[in-house]
Amino acid sequence: MSWIEIFSFELALRVDRLLRGQEPESERQRYLDVLIFLTVAGVAYGAVMGTYSGIGPSHARQILYSAVKVPLLLAVSFSLSLPSFYVLNTLLGLKRDFGQTIRAVVGAQAVLTVILAALAPFTGFLYVSGCSYTNAIVLNGVMFAIASGGGQIVLRRSYRTFIERDPRHHWALRAWLVIYIFVAIQMAWVLRPFVGNPLMPTRFLRTDAMSNAYVSVAQIILSAVRGR
Repeated sequence: MSWIEIFSFELALRVDRLLRGQEPESERQRYLDVLIFLTVAGVAYGAVMGTYSGIGPSHARQILYSAVKVPLLLAVSFSLSLPSFYVLNTLLGLKRDFGQTIRAVVGAQAVLTVILAALAPFTGFLYVSGCSYTNAIVLNGVMFAIASGGGQIVLRRSYRTFIERDPRHHWALRAWLVIYIFVAIQMAWVLRPFVGNPLMPTRFLRTDAMSNAYVSVAQIILSAVRGR
């Protein structure tokens, strides 16, 4: 048995354990699993995401960029959201449970990434079936929304015990969702393009990468209103 087969078999076992809600053997194993899922599953979906323009050698750079960006998006969004979540838990008097709640949040991140990888064949199939660049962006947005919804289901299930013990965890959970979505949308904007417009040169980031997503969307809406 080759090392690739061994790795694939071990990864499948870990995914099965994650989806069944089984606890890993150690704390170190938990975070190692998340790192593996984030890297392997994130890269897998990102690579498929970047094939909109094609899969030939001339498109390899876009596929590589997209493969790197998906796990980067998830990891950076999580890391930037964590300090605010810690402060909020401290203000709500939930600091003693913070270690346990972080384990739940980390587990949800792993589930989100695994679901994304599972949706990759659908994204590839719809690309091949023919869709416009705009529809491809919307399609991937829907896939991320589905994966995020699956992660939230797992997170709420993990949080059930915390909420029963202290109802304030319910507000902390809602706050985490708001903080994470707010940060993730901005990060997704900064890391554009993910799909890759066939009519534009391949770049890792747009020239206006550091602009504000919410300001840009507001300007688009305002322009549309004025145009009427």
